[in-house]
Amino acid sequence: MEQLVAELPVDSAEALFERASSLDSTGHSDLAVPLYRQALELGLHGDRRRRAVIQMASSLRNMGHAAESVALLTAEREVESDDLDDAVSAFLALALVDTGREREAVSLALTALSAHMTRYRRSLANYAELISDDQST
Repeated sequence: MEQLVAELPVDSAEALFERASSLDSTGHSDLAVPLYRQALELGLHGDRRRRAVIQMASSLRNMGHAAESVALLTAEREVESDDLDDAVSAFLALALVDTGREREAVSLALTALSAHMTRYRRSLANYAELISDDQST
């Protein structure tokens, strides 16, 4: 990957993203996070921008920074809607569990799942909302 990104300009957001992704995929989240941040600061856009947010949030959670992961992914849910919405929700659910917000995590995961069901969609979505609203148990 390093050889491929070397063909791009030094300040290429895309190159930084690809480097970060390759480091992340090989177990070097600590090295990937700063590169994701740089890529986003340089104006990474499109599918790669959203993937960078998801991947960075996942890495942050794995590194023990679940609260930052929750903040990033919660904000990302408000930014746009595309085929990565469920990925945002799934990684947010994981981060919520790590911050002790298990009921909210289950509700979020069930809500995302309900959208793909051919039967029981409305029931599951309603139950998911009830789980999130019921903080007494």
